[in-house]
Formats: sequence, structure tokens, C-alpha cells
Amino acid sequence: MGALRVYLVAGEASGDRLGAALMRGLKAEAADKIEFFGVGGPLMAAEGQASLFDMSELAIFGLLEVLPKYRHLVRRLNQTAENFISSAADVLITIDSPGFNLRLAAKVRAGFSGKIIHYVAPSVWAWKPGRAKKMAQHVDHVLALLPFEPPYMEAAGMSCDFVGHPVATEPVPDAAQIAALRQQMGIGAQSLITLLPGSRLSEITRLAPIFFEVAKRLGPAYHFALPVAGEHLKEPLEQMLAQAGLRAELVFPENGQKTTVFAASELALAASGTVSIELAAVGTPMVIGYKTNWLTAAIMRKAMLAPSFTLVNLLTESKAVPEFEPRLCTVENLLGAMKTLLEDPLARATQIAAGERAIMALGRGGPDPARRAARSVLSQQAQPITNRD
Repeated sequence: MGALRVYLVAGEASGDRLGAALMRGLKAEAADKIEFFGVGGPLMAAEGQASLFDMSELAIFGLLEVLPKYRHLVRRLNQTAENFISSAADVLITIDSPGFNLRLAAKVRAGFSGKIIHYVAPSVWAWKPGRAKKMAQHVDHVLALLPFEPPYMEAAGMSCDFVGHPVATEPVPDAAQIAALRQQMGIGAQSLITLLPGSRLSEITRLAPIFFEVAKRLGPAYHFALPVAGEHLKEPLEQMLAQAGLRAELVFPENGQKTTVFAASELALAASGTVSIELAAVGTPMVIGYKTNWLTAAIMRKAMLAPSFTLVNLLTESKAVPEFEPRLCTVENLLGAMKTLLEDPLARATQIAAGERAIMALGRGGPDPARRAARSVLSQQAQPITNRD
């Protein structure tokens, strides 16, 4: 048997992380050689994928934000579809970024007889439940991060495996690693707070000024770290910091210190997204904010079905993590929640305990999620396509 040719497409930092873990899992599980193609970030590149173009071009969220980039995104969509067909790949794995990836699946479906697998089930339990049936017209199989998602996908006509999230089994930095980081940063006795205004420039532009003002009001007693999703964000973030008059240490994924920075932090202020479970995995309390343009916010508010947009809260059916939707994502609200977590040991302990329960639900203590995802992908290679006419 020849090499398995796998085409993966990720559109943002969290997808790059999932894709890299899946690639490691596939290499560990497959007896034959595997070749990787597609679009990804630096972590996927380190596992052997040469990206067709810079993944950051796809990291756009919000209706108004997409409009100026629409023609360019269509060109990238057509380019990716053509490249996928010419690659003669055995399987297409699209990773999150449904706005781009599900359009890609629809575009290549007629000309591709193999399996199309989507990694990260769309949040149909949260909003727009009809998306699953539409998705099932082009997607064969789904890899779900959350344990309650498979029934939603299966009811729409797709097979689905809960595989958990790779962050659940990643090692937690120990005291020596944290001490070494603090020494390297020259923090001394200062408490470290991590600021995470997002991985897309569009969300950073909206959230960073608010987050930076919160940090300024917390005062000089704290040292601030600012993990950066990629080199392309360095200059705009430096400009925003200068405009805000705030000092914060930029941390890039290439130095491998992000998880240690999280673990060393007394508190984090973060955009809504996967980062909430990354913080929970190392026991770091957090406050979550979300900001988008008024039109997207209004549409999502009307369509929202879930009681929370933070994964830790959803997985634990709690409100342990303070979260602020666009109308309430203000400096005053975020600052108040931050001060509570800095000053109230019970609030901190309650959130840390909820985070531990959430990480257990995502697979901590069980089989490696990356290996589970890989096995799910490989099992599909031996199954016929049954969900389409």
C-alpha cells in the first residue's frame, strides 16, 4: 500500500494546534507513510505540512469584517479547491473555521470520491441548529471535541466520534519551569497577568484597547504578558501597546513558553475561544470578554441557544468563569471581575475546580485525544460513503 495522502486545512491558531496534534497522532497510528498537504500554521509546518499560503489570511470573523476581504477569500477558496484536487489526496480534513472550510467541502465534493472529515463540530447546540443538516450534504464524518456533540451530528446524517481535546493531556509546567520563566522575565515579586485579546487581527483590534485599559487600571504592581498567535501580529500589537501606554511582554509560539506563561499567571483576561480550556488545564483563573461589530453581535444574540459562550462554563453547567458579551464587554465590567478574582480566594478556588472538571470531561486521564482523532480518521478510510444520495 502506498502512502496515505492527507489534506488538512486550518484557518487560525487553535486549528493549527489541533491539526499539529492530529498529524502527530496519524504518524504514530498509521503503519504506512503519510504525506501531508494543505493550509496550516507554524505548528502544522513543524509536523511536515508545507502550507499553500499563510493561514492568517483566513483568520477573519464577523460579517462586516469579512466583506472587505470577500474577493480575496473567494480566490483563496478556489485556489485551495484546485490544489486539493491536484494533490490526489485520499482524505480531506477541514479543521474548524467553518466559514471557509465548509464552503471548501461543498466546492470539492462533486469531484472527490473519498472521505471529507470536519474536525471541531459546529456549535449547533448554541446557535443555527440547521447548519448540521446543510453540512451533512458535503461532510461524511465529524471529530467532536465535546462529549455531548455526537448526537447532534448523527441526527443530521453524519457519523461522529467524540475524541476530546489535545490540551487535556498536555503536560502542566512544574514549579521549576515557572520559576525559570519568572527569572527570565525579570518579574521579581510581581504577579503575572496574561492578556489574550484574540488570535485574529479583527478581534484584537476591538478587544485590545479595552483589555489594555483594564491592565493600566490594575496598576504597576502587575507584570503583563501578551502571547501572540503569529509574527504577523507583532507590529499591530506593539502599536496598540504604545498607544495605550502599557508595557507588556510579547510571547511567541515559536519559543514554546505560552503554556508556562499561562501556568505562571495569577490571572488571565482572554477573548472567548479555545484559550479558556488552555488556561483551565493549568489551573489559571480567567475573565472572558467578547467584542464584535454591532451587526454580528445582534445576529448572534438573537440566534444564541446556549446559556454560555465559554467552554468551561458549558462543560460544567456553571457560571464559574465571568464572561461578558459584546454589550457588557466594558472596561468597568472586566476590571470589576478581575479584581474579584484577584482578591477573593473562594471565587478563585471555585473557578479552578470548575476548570478541572471541564478538562476531565475533555479527556484528561483517558486515551490521548490526538491518537483517538487519528484512529477515527483512519477507521473512516475503510468505510463506504453512506450519507449522500
